[in-house]
Amino acid sequence: MSPVLAGVLQLLALIGVLALVHIPFGTYMARVYSFRKHLRAERWIYRSIGADPDTEMTWPAYLRAVLAFSAVGVLFLYLLQRLQGVLPGSLGFSSVDPAQSFNTAVSFVTNTNWQSYYGEQTMGHVVQTAGLAVQNFVSAAVGIAVAVALVRGFARSRTGELGNFWADLVRGVVRILLPLSVVAAVVLVACGAIQNFSGIHEVGQFVGGSRQWNGGAVASQEAIKELGTNGGGYFNANSAHPFENPTPFSNLFEIFLILVIPFSLTRTFGVMVGSVKQGYAILATMVTIWIGFTVLMMATEFHHHGPAFDLAGGAMEGKETRFGVGASSIFAVATTLTSTGAVDSFHSSFTGLGGGITMLGMQLGEIAPGGTGSGLYGMLIMAVIAVFVAGLMVGRTPEYLGKKIGGREMKLAACYILITPALVLVLTAASMALPTPPHSTLNSGAHGFSEILYAFTSAANNNGSAFAGLNANTDWFNTMTGLAMLLGRFLPMVFVLALAGSLAGQRPVPVTAGTLRTEKPLFTGLLVGAILIITGLTYFPVLALGPLAEGLA
Repeated sequence: MSPVLAGVLQLLALIGVLALVHIPFGTYMARVYSFRKHLRAERWIYRSIGADPDTEMTWPAYLRAVLAFSAVGVLFLYLLQRLQGVLPGSLGFSSVDPAQSFNTAVSFVTNTNWQSYYGEQTMGHVVQTAGLAVQNFVSAAVGIAVAVALVRGFARSRTGELGNFWADLVRGVVRILLPLSVVAAVVLVACGAIQNFSGIHEVGQFVGGSRQWNGGAVASQEAIKELGTNGGGYFNANSAHPFENPTPFSNLFEIFLILVIPFSLTRTFGVMVGSVKQGYAILATMVTIWIGFTVLMMATEFHHHGPAFDLAGGAMEGKETRFGVGASSIFAVATTLTSTGAVDSFHSSFTGLGGGITMLGMQLGEIAPGGTGSGLYGMLIMAVIAVFVAGLMVGRTPEYLGKKIGGREMKLAACYILITPALVLVLTAASMALPTPPHSTLNSGAHGFSEILYAFTSAANNNGSAFAGLNANTDWFNTMTGLAMLLGRFLPMVFVLALAGSLAGQRPVPVTAGTLRTEKPLFTGLLVGAILIITGLTYFPVLALGPLAEGLA
């Protein structure tokens, strides 16, 4: 079987499985966030944290709960790393230095999971399980909760209430992420991923002597790492490491885990607003962009440039022979079009245009299908903008799902789409202008510029993947990427929840003959066009200096 055919068949199999679970899983999640009763385990959690899950919150109260919970998470994880040297199960590793502790704490709490350290040489069992793995669950649940709050804003009318953050958070963990992660971890162990708490030991004989590896609860962390679109690897090689991702089947299974919640949330959205067709329109937009990017990536990476590429079956530098070009391309697109950041190959070794595709996927806002929750609310913001543009074209007051899109709503949507590009472009420019940061790049010229651009694109969009050639473990990059992750995560949430509150307070607008039918293919095409045009106008000049210049050289 040719490598191209193998890649196409894997893509078709992935599409088939995602389609199979879309309706039941999406409907189940809608019931989770609509059901009024609480499980016994959930009631125990509410009592332990002193929360009343039946009290409805306005958008400022919901936002305060999100920020307070996340702030406590950052502080806890920072202290856990700083105290690692005196904790049991540290594997002899010392405490993590302050700048890196700050960066890692922010990274995992913001669902970015950017790593400027070697996991197997830095973090012991306690930090990995009680710190990083816990944040993998709760940071993903926070993203879903904010998305559900925005959906309630569209679904409700003449109220300022968006639900209860604590109930949404706990239900997301207990009823969705935890049970699915248990099943996924069992599957990964069956595939050969390790799951233990062993210490450091020597394995095998290599050129220059043996190698030391430590064990860990890898399969369980790998499961929530992908399912929650987190991305932080137990080992530095991430999902290219055979302890995390041992077989071609486990590789495809991990891609499925990355995509299943973001795609299924469109069904959840349709059910909660009372029109599954609206959910299908959002899904169609996501699928169109995702398939288009995947096909483009595979074509770019399979494009041969001489006998060496022919013999290797494509551009194999930086890719695992277990997976090949096709599966690596599918994984790369999935992880950068979501906020996952996990890698089974090294994006710095992709072709120039292939590396540009991974960057562009993040620069879209990671909305096709995006992260757990963040993809849905990002796409709904773009839908609001598309509706506004369509209203201007026909001279009508724009409406979406029975809600008028006025000046306040557009200002909030505009702030949402402007904050991330501002962070990326300003911090990239500062890094190139200052004398020290460019010394962290392994390469010079366009590729070196791409390494820095990729780093801040990944951080501000809460992705977490990296061009491998950049040494990001410096005070500058630890601090600046940390700030980019914080601002890139929580400032957009401010605008999303404010928009949700504004929409929830409106009276529903009746559908008329002049209302734009947002469940039709025409709107899907309009939405795809708006996303690509807005992103292109924002990022084309900086892409021309990096991946485009390298790819066309």
